[in-house]
Amino acid sequence: MADTQHITLQIVSHRVALNIVPEQEPLYRNAAHRINELYQKYQKVYPNMPVEQLWIYVALALAVNLQSDARDKNIGPIIDKVRELNQLIEETLNKE
Repeated sequence: MADTQHITLQIVSHRVALNIVPEQEPLYRNAAHRINELYQKYQKVYPNMPVEQLWIYVALALAVNLQSDARDKNIGPIIDKVRELNQLIEETLNKE
């Protein structure tokens, strides 16, 4: 089993203690930072919204970002192949 390290993250008004693989520390810290940014954004836009509702907006924004990243990752190889085929077509047309 890999060695772990203990970290504590501050997410809005909550402290989250975790044992993680050291290489993943930047991922966790960046994720906590992003969560805090989104929470503050929605809190400014909807100052009278209940805390539970703000967390739903944060969760939804993160889920949409995750799906978008997954989609972009999945179609990346397809886009590369289309570019390659376009180049071959252009080269073939230029030979004639």
